[in-house]
Amino acid sequence: MDFSPSPKTAELTESMWEFMLEKVFPAEAEWTAYLAEHGEHAHPPIMEELKEEARRRGLWNLFLPAWSGVSNLEYAPVAEISGWSPVLAPEAINCQAPDTGNMETLEKFGTPEQQERWLEPLKNGTLRSAYAMTEPAIASSDATNIQTSITRDGDEYVINGRKWWITGVADERCEIFIVMGRTDPDAPTHRQQSMVLVPRDTPGLTIARHLPIFGYQDQHGHSELVFDNVRVPAENLLGGEGAGFAIAQARLGPGRIHHAMRAIGMAERALALMVDRAKNRDAFGKPLADQGVVRELIANSRIEIDQARLQVLHCAWMIDQYGAKDARFEISAIKVIAPQVACAVIDRAIEVFGGSGVSDDNVLAYFYAWARVLRIVDGPDAVHRATVARGELKKTPPYVG
Repeated sequence: MDFSPSPKTAELTESMWEFMLEKVFPAEAEWTAYLAEHGEHAHPPIMEELKEEARRRGLWNLFLPAWSGVSNLEYAPVAEISGWSPVLAPEAINCQAPDTGNMETLEKFGTPEQQERWLEPLKNGTLRSAYAMTEPAIASSDATNIQTSITRDGDEYVINGRKWWITGVADERCEIFIVMGRTDPDAPTHRQQSMVLVPRDTPGLTIARHLPIFGYQDQHGHSELVFDNVRVPAENLLGGEGAGFAIAQARLGPGRIHHAMRAIGMAERALALMVDRAKNRDAFGKPLADQGVVRELIANSRIEIDQARLQVLHCAWMIDQYGAKDARFEISAIKVIAPQVACAVIDRAIEVFGGSGVSDDNVLAYFYAWARVLRIVDGPDAVHRATVARGELKKTPPYVG
């Protein structure tokens, strides 16, 4: 088990840092200004410029080994770097949620026709997509609870139900939704669900509202949807009836490690800001960096980030070696620890910044809001802790006594 950067990793990370420093960080102010002028869900033209630049630099679709030739372990440091600017950088390199998970789903389970119609434009970055699983009336951390109905009617499926926290919908480039619902309530528990592809303009599909996170409206949005007798052709079914739960599990595994990688990057930027503030801010007659309590905040942050990173790298290595199914306990572990560490480090940075830390004068307030949300999306901490505990309880230790 060797975590030394491969030549490919070294090349990619050098290229990614050059891209971030030369293009992405300078674009953040332009991005923010455009949204302030044109509306929070507008599409700043600077993104298309960034995407073209990323393509030119060979930083495109790196998240899927089958396409890029880049392993999960090799991709992890690149994803971490993208987490330094989590709004712009992942989309700029076409490695943003939920599109990555949807691309993987279509690649694994889509028909040739579905892949041509939806996967190819997603790979090219010419449209965006959404994944509609979570519902307001049930505990969606248990996907077997899903109540949205998908009923076969001749050559069509009819969908009725309500979804919320569906990421990407506020962006009008989001043209296709992967919708999970129940096709057979009488089937075995994990064979009751199916997934269908629903185009944005399908009659009966209503976007009820865009939900904020801690008061922030993301450009792509997190939305509530209503399906009222929405009809789609039967060929829009993904992977066969009853395959929905299995597809969901296959889809979420890799996405969880991508979130964890980017969370480490967010934590690193927060620590960098904390250190810079400590060096350049005086209090009680000396720099904050000379205050013992501030040094403790900095030291604990470095220790925790490095620990979390090693766990993320180990998980990526496990997926490369054995597949996501056999790395499920490791995936759950990093899904807990990476956002938790990010929250802790960002909170310490806010403490060092004081009032400006909770303002919009820097990235910390938004980073904290998003890091806290990461402890809920793709399964809340409690569910992943239960998964880790289940794995631990199955082990037989070499000695007890």
